[in-house]
Amino acid sequence: MKYLNIILLLITFNSFGQEWIIDDNFDSKINEKQAFGDNQTLPVIVEFYASFNDANKFEDWSKLEDVIYYRADIAKCPVAKKKYKVRMAPTLIIFKEGIKEIVFKAGLDLMLPANLEEIQESINEVNAASQF
Repeated sequence: MKYLNIILLLITFNSFGQEWIIDDNFDSKINEKQAFGDNQTLPVIVEFYASFNDANKFEDWSKLEDVIYYRADIAKCPVAKKKYKVRMAPTLIIFKEGIKEIVFKAGLDLMLPANLEEIQESINEVNAASQF
């Protein structure tokens, strides 16, 4: 019974788990083409994560709408970390068709200064801007 519970927990975790990206697939993931409407593509948001600051990771990723969400461990993405000048974790970057649009960076307290509503509003702005 104990093993069955562990297996069920792992299955549940994997089915709702966060998809991680690394340097090898970073560019292909931020350039992903998924239909949003009338030939629009969804923006991609990447959270640059650090295990030492796990307590401050972005928890509400499943509540975000009209966006593709990935997490990138800064230890496994040194090239992307350098390219996008990530100095603090967590840092969230919203990409549209591979282009960096909006950045949310943790402060010196290592906490993300934006909440779910602010991030969703930024996603909505990126989506609305691409309609024109």
